Amino acid sequence: MSILSFRRALAVGLLLSLPVASSFAQKLGPLTVEKIMRDPKWMGVAPSDPFWAEDGSKVYFSWNPEKAIGDSLYAYELNTKKITKVSPQDRLRMPSQSGLYNRTKTVKVYEKNGDLFYLDLATKQIRQLTNTVESESNPSFSSDERQVIFRRGMNLFTMNLASGEVTQVTNFLPGSKKAEAKVSEEEKWLKSDQLAMFEVLKERADKKKAAEKITKANQAKRPKEFYLEERNLMAPTYAPNGKFVTFQLMKSATGVKNTIVPNYVTESGFTEDISGRSKVGAPMAAHQLFIYDIEKDTIREVSTKELTGINEQPAYLAEYAKKKADTTAKSTKPKVRTVQFYGTSWSEEGDYGVVIVRSQDNKDRWIAQIDPAKAQLKVLDRLRDEAWVGGPGSYSLTWLDKETLLYQSEATGYSHLYSINLRTNEKKQLTSGKFEVQQTYLSKDKKTIYFQSNEVHPGEQHWYKMATTGGERTKLTSMVGANDVTLSPDESKLLIRYSSTTQPWELYLQDNQAAAKAEKITHSLTEEFKSYDWKAPQIITIKASDGQDIYARLYVPKKKNGAAVVFVHGAGYLQNAHKWWSSYFREYMFHNLLLEQGYTVLDMDYRGSAGYGRDWRTGIYRFMGGKDLDDHVDGAKYLTQKVGINPKRMGIYGGSYGGFMTLMALFTKPGTFHAGAALRPVTDWAAYNHGYTANILNEPQNDSLAYRRSSPIYHATGLKDNLLICHGMVDVNVHFQDVVRLSQRLIELRKENWELAAYPMEDHGFVEPTSWMDEYKRILKLFQEKLKK
Repeated sequence: MSILSFRRALAVGLLLSLPVASSFAQKLGPLTVEKIMRDPKWMGVAPSDPFWAEDGSKVYFSWNPEKAIGDSLYAYELNTKKITKVSPQDRLRMPSQSGLYNRTKTVKVYEKNGDLFYLDLATKQIRQLTNTVESESNPSFSSDERQVIFRRGMNLFTMNLASGEVTQVTNFLPGSKKAEAKVSEEEKWLKSDQLAMFEVLKERADKKKAAEKITKANQAKRPKEFYLEERNLMAPTYAPNGKFVTFQLMKSATGVKNTIVPNYVTESGFTEDISGRSKVGAPMAAHQLFIYDIEKDTIREVSTKELTGINEQPAYLAEYAKKKADTTAKSTKPKVRTVQFYGTSWSEEGDYGVVIVRSQDNKDRWIAQIDPAKAQLKVLDRLRDEAWVGGPGSYSLTWLDKETLLYQSEATGYSHLYSINLRTNEKKQLTSGKFEVQQTYLSKDKKTIYFQSNEVHPGEQHWYKMATTGGERTKLTSMVGANDVTLSPDESKLLIRYSSTTQPWELYLQDNQAAAKAEKITHSLTEEFKSYDWKAPQIITIKASDGQDIYARLYVPKKKNGAAVVFVHGAGYLQNAHKWWSSYFREYMFHNLLLEQGYTVLDMDYRGSAGYGRDWRTGIYRFMGGKDLDDHVDGAKYLTQKVGINPKRMGIYGGSYGGFMTLMALFTKPGTFHAGAALRPVTDWAAYNHGYTANILNEPQNDSLAYRRSSPIYHATGLKDNLLICHGMVDVNVHFQDVVRLSQRLIELRKENWELAAYPMEDHGFVEPTSWMDEYKRILKLFQEKLKK
C-alpha cells in the first residue's frame, strides 16, 4: 500500500474507530498535547459513506453521534427532516447500495451477503435470485436484459429471468490437465494385430465406438475447459451480447523474497513474525489477456505487439547505455515491454470491448479496442510520460452511448475529459484549462456529465455539469471548501459531503440548480470542539527559485516568538494546502497549539503534491529530495524575508514522506532548519515497495543513480542540526528496519545530535492515544528547547 493510502486510512480510522473517551469537563481553553491527542470522538464523528434510498425519499450514512464503539447506519428523511438510526432488521432488508441498473433505470440487480437479488423500482418488490453456500457476485444485465450475468467461484454464469434457468458460460479449472497415459509402439502394434486377427474383438470395438459417438452427440454443449495451471484468474468479463468472454491471467514471479516485520509485544510472550511485502525492483508478475469466442469454442491470447510504441524503451536508460559503451547491446533489437491489463469494458450492446493497458515500466497507458477475430488490440489513445503516467481518472472508462467512450488523460498537462467514437474514430476534448477533473458521473439519460474539479482554485473542489458533447459547463456548488456530491435517483437533488478549513465534514442537501442554497442536515461537532477558536490559515503562494508558484498554508500567531515550524505532509502525492478539513486533523490542532506558543507555521504543497497537474505531480521524478526540498528551502527564505522569522530558529517536521523530507533537509541542506522531527521516515527508497517507488525512481538495479541521490542514508554525514526520529516497530509500510539501519550509520559517523523514539506496538499510522501524546510531546520539546531560545 502506498504512503498516501496509509495516511488516508489513518485519518479515517482515527476519526471513526477508536474507543470512547470521557468528555471534557470544561472548555478547551489553551491547547495541550494531551487534549489534542486523546480519542478524536471528543470532536464529534463526521458522517461518511452517504448514499440515497432507491426512491430518493431518504439519504443513508454512517455516523456515530452516540460515541459508540463503532459507527451505525442512520437515515435522514427528506419529508420530515428527521434523522433516525436504522435498525439491524431494516438494514438486513435494505437493498445493497451497489449493483447495476437496466438502461431505463427501472430495475436493479445486486449482490448482498453472497447472494443475488432483483429489485423492481416501480413496485419496490425484491426477488431473491440465488440462495447458495457458494458466493455469487458482479451481477449485470445481458444486452437484451432478459438475463443476468454473474460470477460464481471462478466461473461466469447467466440466469434467464423468465425461467430461472442457469447456464454456465466458462469452465475455468485449477491446476493442469492430466496427461493421457502414453502407449508404446509395441502396445499399439499388439492391439492392431489382435483386432485384425479376431473378428469378434473388432465387432465389439466398432460397437463401442459407435455408442460413444451417439452418447457424445446427445450431450448438451458445455463451455470449453481451460486449465489455469500456476496462474491466477482475474476479471473474467462476459460481453452483453453473449458472444465473447475476456479474462486475464496473472502468474506470480518466482524467487521473490518478502520482508519480515518482528512483533515483540505479543500475547504469547514470544517474538512473532509478521509477513511483509517485497521490495522495489523484485521480479514482477506476468500478465496475459485472453478472449473466449463462445460460438467457435476457441480461446486465444490477445497480442500486445500492435500497441503503438510497445518497443519504446524509457529515456533514462540512455544515460546508462552511454556509460557502458556496449556496442553489442546497442545493436540488440528492443524487446516488447511487459504490460498489465485493467478489466475489459464492454459497450451496452456488446459490440465493442475496450481495455486499459499499462506498461510495467510505468511510461505508457493505452486505451485499446479488442479485435476478437484477430485477438489483437487497436490503440484508441496512447498516453506517454517519460516520468510516469498518472493523474485523476487515468484508469476509468464510461460509455456515453453504444459506441462512444468517455475517458480522462493528462495529455495537456492536466487531467481532462475526452470522448472517442469507436465507429468513426472521432476524438474530442471536452474540458480544458489549468485545472483537474477529479470525479465524473453520467446522468440517467446519458446526455449530461457531472464532474468534480478544482477550476475555481487548486484548494477548492466544486461540482459542474455539461452536455456529453462538451461546451459550456454550469457550476452547481458554491460553498468554499470541498464538495463531494452524490446525485439523487431522480437527479433533482445533490447530497453534498462538505467541509471547510476549520470545520470537519457534514452533509448538506441542495437542489440540482446553479446557485441553489445548500441545507445542512447533520450537526456532528461537540460543544467542546466548538468552544475553541480554531485558527484558519492563510492560503498563500510562494515564488519558488525556479519561478513556480507554491501553494501553502500559513499560520501567523497574534504574538510572534520569532521562530517558525515547517510541516511536510506525507504521501508525496497528496494535497494539504487547501480550503477543506485536513486529513491531518491532529497536526492541524497541533499547529494551533504552536500558534499559542508564538510559532509561525508553514504547510506547503511542494513539488509532487496532488491537485496541480502533471508537471507538478512528476516534478520529483528520479530525485526525491530535489525540487520538493528546494520548495521547502524557498519556504524558509519566505518566512525569513516576508514574515520576519529568525533564520536560526526554524524547525521542520512530518511523517512518512514528510519524515523522509525532514531527513533530506537536515542531511543535505544543513543550517536551513535548526531542528527536525522525522516521523516513520523512509531512509532508503530501495527498501520501500514497488508500486509507489518504481513510478518515481524506476528500479534500483536499472537506475541506481536515482536511488543514491534520493535516499537519506547516503547523505547522513551531512547532519549538523538537531534530529528526532519516531517510528513504530510493527510498521508494515515503512519498516522499522529503515531507522535501525540509519541509526547504525549515524553511530558509525559519530553523530551525537540525534535521538530515536521507538513505539513497540504501533504500525505506520499510530492508534493508541498514549503513543500519539508521547510522540508529539517529544516534537514540542524539541522545538521548545532548540527554537524558542
